[in-house]
Amino acid sequence: MKRLQVLLLVALSSTLLLFGCGNEEEPDAPAVSQVIEKQAEPEADQSGEQVLETPEAETPAPADDEAPPKEGMVRSTLTNEWIEGSIEKARPISIMVPNDSAALPHYNISKADILYEAPVEGGITRTMAVIKDWENLDRIGNVRSCRDYFVYWSFEWDSIYLHFGGPYYINDIVEKKDTDHITGCAYGDKRTDGLYEGTFFRATDKKAPHNAYASASGINKGIEKFSISKTYRDGYYHADHFKFAPSKEPNTLEQYSDAVSAKEIDMSPAYSVTKTAFSYNESDGLYYRSMYGKPDVDAANSNQQLAFKNIFVQFTYHEVRDAKGYLAFQVHDTTRDGYFFTNGKGIHVTWKKSSDYEPTKYYDDNGNEVQINTGKTMICIAKQGDSFKADGTSYKSSVKK
Repeated sequence: MKRLQVLLLVALSSTLLLFGCGNEEEPDAPAVSQVIEKQAEPEADQSGEQVLETPEAETPAPADDEAPPKEGMVRSTLTNEWIEGSIEKARPISIMVPNDSAALPHYNISKADILYEAPVEGGITRTMAVIKDWENLDRIGNVRSCRDYFVYWSFEWDSIYLHFGGPYYINDIVEKKDTDHITGCAYGDKRTDGLYEGTFFRATDKKAPHNAYASASGINKGIEKFSISKTYRDGYYHADHFKFAPSKEPNTLEQYSDAVSAKEIDMSPAYSVTKTAFSYNESDGLYYRSMYGKPDVDAANSNQQLAFKNIFVQFTYHEVRDAKGYLAFQVHDTTRDGYFFTNGKGIHVTWKKSSDYEPTKYYDDNGNEVQINTGKTMICIAKQGDSFKADGTSYKSSVKK
């Protein structure tokens, strides 16, 4: 609570909320380093409905997946999937992404190994995509402004944090000596730490503020400008962040007598604007994400729908900071709970995070660290007191305070 109380005291001591880029909802465009012309619209059928390319199902990890597919490959500490050994020590990026309907579809967000979604002001949510293998991506985002609680989650991966400004609440956290961040415009009360417009560009197929994107070439320019390490820093990253079940013995949750059925996960009671939801596909064992009642697709990847092997719903204490509805979340905590879903089932869990760079750990009701399965993970942050549904049954935190 100490960190949250400090943040709230800072908020109460200020009477005017200032944004980088002027009014955040109608920012001036920064210098354009690249322009992307308007993209061709997806085809429509005779009924006028948009036709999406059917996503190719990811092949579940085979039972003999204990050996690398080829020499030099290693296990990713984010997904447990096999990756090239050349990026084993490479730091991921964490990039802020808007969930406004006007911002959709996103580009290259399906490349995220970990995806966080959390409420911001106005009832909307924002997403933070943690991407390990980003060097070949030419359009990532959209990119929007920072909220300080996302930065604490980015610390867990020792990632390079990318954002487009933000309110003054972010000043202290992004200007910490050990915070490696790059922003596309000024933020807070006109501070300029980490400011480098060249990392980002404005596309012409969307209107501001939803037309800012990052590219690998731009990110590398920003990294060079600020002398940011591209490999994990000593003492910052904990490679044991997740505990993975062996590929040949996946965690089916069948060992839990109180496991619940979870073929459909509906986050709309907690995410009333985006109405984020997940549908389980028996054939490939993945949860497919929707927003606004439509598939959440990646425009850079043949309109493939985002899909995840593991989903956490993490109930988190929060407070409202000001009359504008800006939120503060208690990221460091040892008293909260949530739910874990994989393979069409779910269990109740508790979670703990003790310091900035310590990973959030999840435990079953027997006190054992949860084993997650090989693949991508979605982490849905829900306000303490809110609820969600799994297969039509409502669930909320069992923590009373």
